[in-house]
Amino acid sequence: MPSSVKNLDHTPGQLGLYPPVESHHHGYLPVGDGHALYYELSGNPKGLPVVFLHGGPGGGTSPVQRRFFDPQRYHIILFDQRGCGRSRPFAGLEHNTTAHLIADIEKLRTHLAIERWHVFGGSWGSTLALLYAQAFPDRVLGLVLRGIFLMRQCELDWFYKFGTNAIFPDAWEDFIAFIPPDERSDIIAAYYKRLTGPDETVRLEAARSWSSWESRCVTLVPDPHQVKHAQNTEFAVAFARIECHYFYHRGFLESDDQILRNAGLIQHIPTVIVQGRYDAICPPRAAWDLKNALPDAQLKLVPVAGHSAFEKPVIHELVTATSSMADLSYESWA
Repeated sequence: MPSSVKNLDHTPGQLGLYPPVESHHHGYLPVGDGHALYYELSGNPKGLPVVFLHGGPGGGTSPVQRRFFDPQRYHIILFDQRGCGRSRPFAGLEHNTTAHLIADIEKLRTHLAIERWHVFGGSWGSTLALLYAQAFPDRVLGLVLRGIFLMRQCELDWFYKFGTNAIFPDAWEDFIAFIPPDERSDIIAAYYKRLTGPDETVRLEAARSWSSWESRCVTLVPDPHQVKHAQNTEFAVAFARIECHYFYHRGFLESDDQILRNAGLIQHIPTVIVQGRYDAICPPRAAWDLKNALPDAQLKLVPVAGHSAFEKPVIHELVTATSSMADLSYESWA
C-alpha cells in the first residue's frame, strides 16, 4: 500500500484514512430546473479521476470523504446532489428524481472534461453509482461500493417496517412515537406528509426524528457524535425531506428489480463491494444478491462492522479497494 496511508489508531496492518487534503478548486454547476450543484476538486489534477457519490439521499459531502483516496494518485471530485449540502436550492424537492441525479453526474463529468472516471458510492451512493454505471457504462473505469442498497421494497420494509426495529427497539419506539398509531402501517407515507406539509414546526420536528432514527442505527457501536450531527437543523431538514421524498416514490425506478435486472450492462467494470456483516440499515442480503448478479465483482464482508463508512475495519477495506483500483487501472488510463 502507498506509504502515505496513515495507520494511526488502527490495529497493526489495518489501513486508516489518508491525511487531510484541501480542495484546490470549487464551484457551482447549473444543471437546469433552477438547480446548481456545489462541487470541489482535490488531490492530483493529473491523477485518476474519481467521483464520490454521497448517501442519503440527502446526505451531502464533507472534507473527510476526500481521505478515502490517495491524493497523489487520484483527482478527487466531490459534489452535493440536488438539494443537499451547499447545492441550490436548499432541500428542494422539485425536479429532484433519480433520473435528474444520473444526468447531473454526467453533466459534471462533461463540465470537468473527464473522459472516464472511477465511481465510489456508499449506501444510497451505491444505488446511484450502479444506476449511473448502467446508464453510462463506457464512462466508468471502476466501481467501489459500500453498504449496498438496491432500492427494493424488501429493503425499505426492513428499515421502516420490520427488521431494524427488532435490533434497535428503543430507537424505533422514539421514531414511531411522532406518528399517530392509526398511521403507523406506512411510516414513510406518514413522515412524507409531515415533511412536506405547511407547518414549519412540524416539518422541523419530523426532520429531526427521521434523521435521529437512522443515526442511532448506523454504527455497530452507538456513536453519540452521529446522533448529535443528525440533530443539526440544516442537515436534518435536507436529509429527511430528500430521503423520504425518494423512498416515498420508491427511488423513481422503473421496477423493483431494475438494478439487478440490468447488471449485465456493467459486468465488464471492475467492482469491489464492501459490506458490514452487521449492517442494520442495509443488511448484507443486498450485497450478496449484487455479487450473484456480478460474478466477477469482489465482495468483502467485514466481520465486525455496521453500516457506517467510518468504522475502522470498513475504512481499511475501502482504502484497500481504492488503492487496488489505482494499481489496476493507472497504466491503462495514463
